[in-house]
Amino acid sequence: GYWTIGSQNYQPQEMATFSMFNLRPMEVWKWYIYRHKVCNQVAPNAGHYALVEMENILKDRFSLITQNVDGLHKRAGNSVQRTFCIHGNLEFCRCSHECTETLYPFPKINPDRDKEADLSETDLKKLYCPRCNELLRPHILWFDERYNENYYKLQSSLALAKQSDILFLIGTSGITNLPYHVMKNAGDANSYIVEINPAETNFTSSVAAYEKGFIVREPSSTVLPKFLEAFKKVM
Repeated sequence: GYWTIGSQNYQPQEMATFSMFNLRPMEVWKWYIYRHKVCNQVAPNAGHYALVEMENILKDRFSLITQNVDGLHKRAGNSVQRTFCIHGNLEFCRCSHECTETLYPFPKINPDRDKEADLSETDLKKLYCPRCNELLRPHILWFDERYNENYYKLQSSLALAKQSDILFLIGTSGITNLPYHVMKNAGDANSYIVEINPAETNFTSSVAAYEKGFIVREPSSTVLPKFLEAFKKVM
């Protein structure tokens, strides 16, 4: 939904930009503090846990490229080393002036506070870089920013796709740039590609055109546990 600043309503596409952060940094922080609270109220589902089991079986043959910023894969048990958060992770923040590439834990702020209330002096102090004292920012790829390797694993994700035997496209609409190129790299490498999504997506026609492309029209929370059980039988 939208976020209200004064009498003006803003859509997520307007709030989640570096331009808005420069213009209204505390409003952007309040919005992300609220989003962080909402994410923490959601639990991993059966699909998340199936991916954890797959990683435990395959180990270094498994990689997870995710657009999700909610941290649910990590909370379910997927490893940090094999999980590539290409849109960032709301569990972390970093220096907005990039004095360091260090990721800091998301600041601990009272989750029961009024989401639109001004931040207290105590909470404000938590929003500044411990190294240079400039403002921290959520570790999120904003709409007016570009993918890179340091923060969003651009080259690593593309390279993994070229090496994959099977690529699963799980619950993503395919409207952003990097996921599309991940799919294309896997297809060009003659990998199997399986789209798992209840609805048609921007990926669907491309997957259907691949000789090794398959489409499953069910939610990932029901399909992935079934696939895991079948997978265990052949391992």
